[in-house]
Amino acid sequence: MDILCLTTCFLLIISSKVSKALDMISPSDSLTDGMTLVSNDGSFELGFFTPGSSKNRYLGIWYKNIPIPMQTVVWVANRINPITDFTGLLKIETTGKVVLQGQNRTTTVWSTNSSTEEVGNPILQLLDSGNLVVKDGNSENYVWQSFDYPTDTILPGMKMGWDLRTGLSRRLVAWKNPDDPSPGDLTFGVELEGNPEIVIRKGSTKYSRSGLWNGDGFSGAPVYRSNPVFTYDFVWNEEEVYYIYFLKDKSVMSRFFLNQTEGAMDRYTWNPETQTWNLFHTIPNDYCDRYGVCGANGTCDNSKFPVCQCLKAFNPKSPESWNSSDWSQGCIHNKPLNCQGGDGFIRIQGVKTPDATHSWVNKSMDLKECRVRCLKNCSCMAYTSLYITGTGSGCAMWFGDLMDIKQQQSYGQDLYIRVSASESEELKKKHTMKLSLIIATPITVLSGLLVVTYYIRRSRGKLKDNGENEDLEHEVFELGTISRATDGFSSNNKLGQGDKRRCKVLDWPKRFQIICGIARGLLYLHQDSRLRIIHRDLKASNVLLDSEMNPKISDFGLARTFGADQTEANTNRVVGTYGYMAPEYAIDGLFSVKSDVFSFGILLLEIISATKNRGFSHPDHSGNLIEHAWRLWKEGRPLELADDFLANSDNLSEIVRCIHISLLCVQQHPEWRPTMSSVVLMLGSENELPIPKQPGFLLKSPFETDSSSGNDGSSSKNEVSLSLLEPR
Repeated sequence: MDILCLTTCFLLIISSKVSKALDMISPSDSLTDGMTLVSNDGSFELGFFTPGSSKNRYLGIWYKNIPIPMQTVVWVANRINPITDFTGLLKIETTGKVVLQGQNRTTTVWSTNSSTEEVGNPILQLLDSGNLVVKDGNSENYVWQSFDYPTDTILPGMKMGWDLRTGLSRRLVAWKNPDDPSPGDLTFGVELEGNPEIVIRKGSTKYSRSGLWNGDGFSGAPVYRSNPVFTYDFVWNEEEVYYIYFLKDKSVMSRFFLNQTEGAMDRYTWNPETQTWNLFHTIPNDYCDRYGVCGANGTCDNSKFPVCQCLKAFNPKSPESWNSSDWSQGCIHNKPLNCQGGDGFIRIQGVKTPDATHSWVNKSMDLKECRVRCLKNCSCMAYTSLYITGTGSGCAMWFGDLMDIKQQQSYGQDLYIRVSASESEELKKKHTMKLSLIIATPITVLSGLLVVTYYIRRSRGKLKDNGENEDLEHEVFELGTISRATDGFSSNNKLGQGDKRRCKVLDWPKRFQIICGIARGLLYLHQDSRLRIIHRDLKASNVLLDSEMNPKISDFGLARTFGADQTEANTNRVVGTYGYMAPEYAIDGLFSVKSDVFSFGILLLEIISATKNRGFSHPDHSGNLIEHAWRLWKEGRPLELADDFLANSDNLSEIVRCIHISLLCVQQHPEWRPTMSSVVLMLGSENELPIPKQPGFLLKSPFETDSSSGNDGSSSKNEVSLSLLEPR
């Protein structure tokens, strides 16, 4: 019995040592194809893998707890030199150099740089962070680490940027495609030219950038400080410049990677229940995140149409090109500058700071000193506070043309732009006049309301004096009398209807302008507003058009506000307009930004077809407008959906694209639908679109009754919004 106990204890000790050794190898060990290293906590695994449909073998690191079909690789060693068979071998030499061999172990396909440090007892270990390190025994000083040589993914705790002491630059380079981890042309990194900011490039061309770090975030990105997933920082000193993030909950899996296929930097979090990666945010997030779309001295604003505007006191350099939506030549000053005679500045609020290539910063100077310094330098075109935290501090100045300014609404910062002295004074006068109107208008309106209220009350008093049944010079008829007189409201007795020729006012360019304007307005509510706003009643009658056919979303009586970390909510009382409601909202009371996207999809179909969804009828089937559109799409006849007036349009491909986008928006499940930022990008580009899946048809039967919708909500047979007051 004692011998059995001793044997068992010995085996347990051996087993414990073996299991602990699985996260590292020494010069006396090696790792062959089929073997793996697993981090101590079981989060990451290192070994040989084959990506997608490729037949090549690579050494990489992936998430251990994600199923093989969804294998997610975060680092690749030999991405340029694949191994073509299963003879790969990884080893660490006594000098601390790590070597990967292939082709029957006769060829070195990858290795670390030879260390200048003396390593007494080198160990290659996979850490719980996903960092593969070379260290001297139990020392925590790393001779080499994979975090210094990332591929396409930033992991928590990884520094993305520069070590100024050694000249080491850490940047991402996307996989060429899901089957090939070799470097693509999309890169992501901190650039030091001028002043540091994060830049995404396609080849040598700037594709998107972050704006300067302002102490609370990057001026060109939303502030994610309050998000539930991660914290982040940007370190900028004499020794290092880098971006870094950490997870608030270490049990959460989150990755930030460069996606060549989508042309974006995407952050995903893993959902263990659905076994899927969920998109948290993406860069570029909208059309205005693309670099320099509005040219020099232009500003991009997703809430306006067109998106490009000249800065205040500037005009298009080429009005003809600008009016044809070619903004590449940018804008120039209305009036020439006179540096010696005196220039001035105007303030532009809420913007992403211009391209930092031709900029200068001073961290100790205040804003007043910054203005004086800029005014003395005839090349200085703009200035602002470097840091916006507290009362603001530091100075940032730009020289020459101002490139890639974006209107950021709620999270941008102020920028002071150089203009002629006369322009500065004129704009001040306009501002003063505008302020006077702002003050005077409410007084005028209030006075008018008081007068109207007085007459209404006096009229009501007269009515009471004269009795409730007093004839008010309007003859009253019973419903039955009207029914008999109109032969049961027969259409043959209709007196008239709208002039059909008026539809020509809304040609396709104007309809497309309205579509884009609604999309940008909804994007502002969902993303750029200080609080995320879900409209819940987007429909044709809640979109107002001004004299130039610019759309304005109205009637926020049913809207709900969300916090930055809130994605969906539910209600026991369904409110809104049937025919525009998303299935999950009408049936289960669940609403989110994706339920507004569904309503937008319906509205898009109505604008294209000039037909209401709920009023639609077809001689061949009983489905609604969505079902009709889906039927035509599957049969390859999408243009038959369009208004007959649009048949001779020169923009048929654009009409088909909009039908395509509408079907993406009305897909059955919320997660299938795009966000409004994606919709705006789709409308403004010619990139290939995803294939739409089954729409949420919302057949008539659940909506044509007078009972509740199944969630204590009321139903309506017309398109009048049903508003129920709810405390917020």
